[in-house]
Amino acid sequence: MELTNIGVIKDLFERHGFSFTKSLGQNFLVNPAVCPKIAELGGAKVGVCALEIGTGVGVLTKELAERCEKVIAVEIDTSLKPILEETLADYDNVEIVFADVMETDLAALLAEKAPGMEVVVCANLPYYITSPVIMRVLESRLPVSAMTVMVQKEAADRICAKPGTRDCGAISCAVSYYSEPKLLFKVGRGSFMPSPNVDSAVIRLDVKPDHGRPAEWERLMFRIIRASFSQRRKQIANPLSGELHIAKPELAELMTSCGIKPTARAEELTLDDFSELTDAVSDYNKKGL
Repeated sequence: MELTNIGVIKDLFERHGFSFTKSLGQNFLVNPAVCPKIAELGGAKVGVCALEIGTGVGVLTKELAERCEKVIAVEIDTSLKPILEETLADYDNVEIVFADVMETDLAALLAEKAPGMEVVVCANLPYYITSPVIMRVLESRLPVSAMTVMVQKEAADRICAKPGTRDCGAISCAVSYYSEPKLLFKVGRGSFMPSPNVDSAVIRLDVKPDHGRPAEWERLMFRIIRASFSQRRKQIANPLSGELHIAKPELAELMTSCGIKPTARAEELTLDDFSELTDAVSDYNKKGL
């Protein structure tokens, strides 16, 4: 069954009474070249478990199942169940969990379904939930070696932007803290049904080892990062002073001690700069100055 054939997809939808759910941002792939590339570049191979987020009609699921030892797919739309039972009938190494990935204990799921296995995440993410899903996977410290996802092209550029560059944002810094991001290839809007108004891109995030930092320290760093980018064209001393409840003169001293100019803007700071500033603020708070 050619799951990227528009006629086949329409027939599946008609026979099973399926209709698109606009709120779920559903766009189904009809370009046959895309999913094999995602599976190959995403690390799908013998001995590996693939965690897929969102199945659609099973186009990527099928490619993962043909390469991996096991596929665990989390899909929120239960109306796809009869379709997936048909399209994935030949694959006994696929298990679909119908649930909201944002409310699912992914660590417990993997511990139960794929204990001790190397895990890669692969997904065609709806645009509206791209950043929350990526950060949920990374922040959960799952036993995942890499995350390969298709996202809106603009989001891909932002996620893969290097800290300290003009295109960098809070999500760029957060992703770079947990992983090494890389843009793999672009996917035109005509590759989907229905066709979205934007192009897409596939990115791969190679997960870094745990930094060993306390959770409290990490929360502080991300508070500093988010506040710094909240007014990205302004000097970070302005939003940080309010966020951290530190007077500007004292904050300027802390920044200077880290080699950061008090007039710096968020896009000028590297991840190391944010890390050093977090250390300085943490010490400042402990001393109760």
